[in-house]
Amino acid sequence: MKRTLRIVAVSAVLLAASATARAQVTFDVHIGPPPPPRAYHVPPQPGPDYVWVEGYQYPQGSHYLWHDGYWTRPPYAGAYWIAPYHTNGQYFAGHWEGPHGNVAHDHRWDHGHQRDDRRRPHQTDDRRDNRH
Repeated sequence: MKRTLRIVAVSAVLLAASATARAQVTFDVHIGPPPPPRAYHVPPQPGPDYVWVEGYQYPQGSHYLWHDGYWTRPPYAGAYWIAPYHTNGQYFAGHWEGPHGNVAHDHRWDHGHQRDDRRRPHQTDDRRDNRH
């Protein structure tokens, strides 16, 4: 009987330890809604195949940064820009959508001449992206 109780006790400890080892801790940082958009001058369209991406605020750490609007070519024919938005305490990053998949804007592209032009599409259902 003692042996059976000992086996049951050891099994319970091992089971609890394995459940704890697989436990996942997650947290969200909520910084509130972004500040209002800024007023600025829109430069002339550089060519007929360029579209205007309106400026917007995006989260960076514990605050928001302003992203100037810009003219760019869509990543592929038929793609259209979905502006970023903030709702119910969550920020949803701007991205390109269309029949050939979604293309997320990467702020590392901001200094390039082509910006979002010819970026590779990818399929995604999760539009939340706080990794700007």
